[in-house]
Amino acid sequence: MTGSPQGARLWFFRLTALTVIPLLLLGTTELALRVAGYGYATSFFKPVSINGVACLVENDQFGLRFFPPPLARSPAPVVMRAEKPPGRYRIFLLGESAALGDPAPAFGVGRYLQTLLRERFPEADFEVVCVAMTAINSHALLPIARECARRDGDLWVVYMGNNEMVGPFGAATVFGAKAPSRWLVRLRLSLGRLRLMQALTDLSHWVGAENRNRTWEGMKLFIENQLAPDHPARETVYRNFRANLEDLLQAAQRAGVPVVLSTVAVNLRDFAPLAALPGRVGTNPPPEFARLVTEAVTAQAAGDWSSAVRAYEQAAQISPRHADVQFRLGQCHLALANRREALARFSQARDDDALPFRADSRVNAIIREAGESHTGRGVHPFDAESVLAAHNPDGIPGDESFYEHVHLTFDGNYRLARALAEAIVPRLPERITRRTTADWATQEECERRLGLSDWNRRDVLDNMLRRLAQPPFAGQPDNARRLKLWRNRLNETARQLTPANAGAARSLHLEAIRRDPEDFRLHWNFADFLEATRDLPGALAAWRKVQSLIPHHHVAYYQLGRLHAELGQRVEARRALEQAVARRPDLGAGWFELGLLDLAEDRPETALRHFARARSFAPQDARIAFQSALALARLQRQAEAVVAARDALRLDPDFHEARLWLGAALLTAGQPGDARAELEAGLKLRPDHPLLRLNLGKVLLQQGLTNEALREFEEALRLDPNLRAATESLEKLKSPSPPPP
Repeated sequence: MTGSPQGARLWFFRLTALTVIPLLLLGTTELALRVAGYGYATSFFKPVSINGVACLVENDQFGLRFFPPPLARSPAPVVMRAEKPPGRYRIFLLGESAALGDPAPAFGVGRYLQTLLRERFPEADFEVVCVAMTAINSHALLPIARECARRDGDLWVVYMGNNEMVGPFGAATVFGAKAPSRWLVRLRLSLGRLRLMQALTDLSHWVGAENRNRTWEGMKLFIENQLAPDHPARETVYRNFRANLEDLLQAAQRAGVPVVLSTVAVNLRDFAPLAALPGRVGTNPPPEFARLVTEAVTAQAAGDWSSAVRAYEQAAQISPRHADVQFRLGQCHLALANRREALARFSQARDDDALPFRADSRVNAIIREAGESHTGRGVHPFDAESVLAAHNPDGIPGDESFYEHVHLTFDGNYRLARALAEAIVPRLPERITRRTTADWATQEECERRLGLSDWNRRDVLDNMLRRLAQPPFAGQPDNARRLKLWRNRLNETARQLTPANAGAARSLHLEAIRRDPEDFRLHWNFADFLEATRDLPGALAAWRKVQSLIPHHHVAYYQLGRLHAELGQRVEARRALEQAVARRPDLGAGWFELGLLDLAEDRPETALRHFARARSFAPQDARIAFQSALALARLQRQAEAVVAARDALRLDPDFHEARLWLGAALLTAGQPGDARAELEAGLKLRPDHPLLRLNLGKVLLQQGLTNEALREFEEALRLDPNLRAATESLEKLKSPSPPPP
């Protein structure tokens, strides 16, 4: 055909059609999405202006590149000046939740470290910027490190390795692909920067049902993801970790920043494996194994350590990688004063844990090898394992430093920070070290500077007890001992929460704030203390100060809204809560509080919409389902309200308020049998609840059980002498019946 392209020209047009045109379409789509404001920035830091100063803060959407949206973790608040002030010595602390200081970042290792250095060198200006983050691992820490390399750091401290198996792209992860090769991970993360890929990810999330109703539940999420000790995916994880660590160290070297590279310490002595599987994938040990373990457990319980060792050793010959057997062998050897053998067994139990939340010996070996290979190139090895082991009489890290498996107590954080500070001093410039105090600040002195009061301690211990009561900890054979330990500590602390001590604690907080008035965490802690001591106006003032220091973050707005609502200041409460959800649209707690405000203002339709929004982000929260039931009842949609209340009880069978309401609703609906069942179930939970007694009495009376009803009314009145409805019910029941006509 005349004029048609031939030969090379034809192939040129074909290649153009196959490559250039699709690339143009993709580029146009990407540009359009960015112009429209769709998607999120993938950097860890984002620039903001705070009180007229250019700062860098955490990007709360950083985690979306690594986690499914319902399970995405966000960094803790971080604030640093975009341009480092002259003379400031900036240390970046990289790691996961243990480095962050979970469960109380205000008292994490980085906070103690900063305090120690400031107290030892009072004329220097130290800044420890903690860029650690819950649930991440080296795949996420590498891009964080590359950003830190551009942010004028003087030194890095790297304390990472606990989440390699369970974090993003790990072998036992719940966050997506399990142990893909490194090039696939890097490709996925590179594509994740594109708005088009973000749009496709969002679309797949909403179309698919796999993660739609999931929400963050901590370690409980991983129970079904147990990993055999010899699973081949573990080797992929070790290779990826080695490569990520190497790239991280090279990023520091290119930036000319020295690195203190630490091994990761974990609880070996006092933390049983979370799960145990045989060493061979897809196999189970023979019945003889169970018999030997039973025999060994019986001997161990009787204190017959030698017999227990013999039986456990025989069981270990059958299943040498069974983590629970190895841990129990460690306990028995320790009881026999065989400390070296005990350490070996405890270490093996940690390595073979089928829920691998602790950095194992291979991870720490990789860290040591990397430190040795980079010695002389700005990398300084640091052995946290040895540091914390030295604080245990048996030389094996345990409960003296850890709450559970990896998270450090106040004592543990101070010990680790003190050793890190000593390792950092030789790396400091002479302008800093020439003026120093005589010795390091004690733990007590550091905690005064950090504003740590018994009210803070109470909150942390209460938090840990709630965690330890949940899976997977609840299934551990030694969990009852651990719960008793921390419950006793909580009770000891609670006895110190007296009015006299509250005055001293207030002074402690105020002195810490006077020394460092721009530290938002000091004001945050003070706000929590003031609320705990019921000084709500004071707590409001403290949260306003937090808001002024971290105006980009949702927390202060949310807390202000909640407290204003408690004080009946609904206009102020709504204004603050709306600002909270504007900053954090997935803040289920914020939408929930707005719904409660709507109910208080008799706007049940609006409340339902807000509760639905809250439920989309927290589908497992029974409180939201129950308040939805109250809103539906307010709208006279009684059948739907009953369904919502039952849903709340499905989510939380111990929700006695829901059983109280449901019992009353079923009684009104003419279902006394069902009402009685709900109220009696509620009384098993709260036998001292007067309204449960009152309503059960009404049900019993309707069923013709007069004497039983009388007893319930009398008990309700005993529990609450001012309960008028109980008095009226008793008077009516005891009054003589009128004579028949």
